Amino acid sequence: MKAKRSRPALSHVDPRGQVQMVDVSEKPNTVREATATGEIRMSPAAIRAIRDKAVKKGDPLQTARLAGIMAAKRTADLIPLCHPLAVTAVDVTLTPRRWGYAISATVRTTGPTGVEMEALTAVSVAALTVYDMLKAIDRTMEIGKIRVTAKSGGRSGTFSR
Repeated sequence: MKAKRSRPALSHVDPRGQVQMVDVSEKPNTVREATATGEIRMSPAAIRAIRDKAVKKGDPLQTARLAGIMAAKRTADLIPLCHPLAVTAVDVTLTPRRWGYAISATVRTTGPTGVEMEALTAVSVAALTVYDMLKAIDRTMEIGKIRVTAKSGGRSGTFSR
């Protein structure tokens, strides 16, 4: 006979099973930071177009960086139970790889809740922006491996993948 494992309480579900926004009003403000990473894989032709600055819509890397920054600031508008946060810093980088680009976003705030969702959103939107700008060249691009790689601050402390 297997022992029954208890599930951790879900903070976004009330006792009646209804979704709720978590009340963070009693949590202390601490410096919080999160980093997320992902990738966009593409054809050699798409990579060449970026590196030769031959994308008709403009520079997809700078546009993706800006889109990622904007997305981090608007995460609460996209994810229903996220708290609107005063984001104090966002850094989005796209690093060339032989298969496309690695994407990283680090988001920082001082507040009662973390910025993992903001970092994930920044990476996702940056990748989608690259796709949008290059889809005329390569419709086979793949976006993936989006994940939180580090976080610090708050009650749960530091996490590093």
